[in-house]
Amino acid sequence: MKIAVLADLHGNMVATEAMERDLDRIRPDEVWFLGDAVGKGPESDRTIDWVRIHCDHWIAGNWDRILSVLPEKNAFYINQIGQERLDWLNSLPLEDELELGGMRFRLVHGREIDPLYVSNDPEEKLWGGLRFHDGRPDANCLICADAHRPFIRPLEGGYAINTGSVGNNLGVTCAHALLLEGEHGDGPIRITILSVPYDNHKAAEIADSYPELPKKEAYCNEVMTGVYSR
Repeated sequence: MKIAVLADLHGNMVATEAMERDLDRIRPDEVWFLGDAVGKGPESDRTIDWVRIHCDHWIAGNWDRILSVLPEKNAFYINQIGQERLDWLNSLPLEDELELGGMRFRLVHGREIDPLYVSNDPEEKLWGGLRFHDGRPDANCLICADAHRPFIRPLEGGYAINTGSVGNNLGVTCAHALLLEGEHGDGPIRITILSVPYDNHKAAEIADSYPELPKKEAYCNEVMTGVYSR
């Protein structure tokens, strides 16, 4: 089995199409989406449609849910994606599970129901990511998103892993995702971070062509430099 796990497209269709080309080369059996199809970038309508077409499993992220909570603040994105897409985002679960190579993974974006997980968090905090909020037994591995920086961190008996971001990655300005390879039963498992270059200048130019895009200058700077704009 080859399973791709990706998240945080954030309206960056240039990066999303670059990732699509790499997935076409890899030909995964399943694609899991871990949230934040929308927000920040200029083409949330296109990235959410891409997720619905190309992914097999979906989880909501904090941006996917916050649009309905703060509609006036996020009017640009709501008007762009429309009510039907917004309803679909609100229907997505906040956590799921996956078993591969004898490992049981809890998959979550992070926020809304978990904290933001980063690579240098204390192990005690990362262990919290193994606990399901719906009462299912604890997992032994965590796959999350939200931080926009990929990492693989060993824990006692398992791993904490972050997908990085397809459309708004920090540090390395490429589109990032994970590739898991293994069998459904016991056996070896391979965990690979995908880092796919894309035309960052084109992505910034497209964003600049949307005069009403909120915090446009900050978003373009993030796409070009990988430095988060506070």
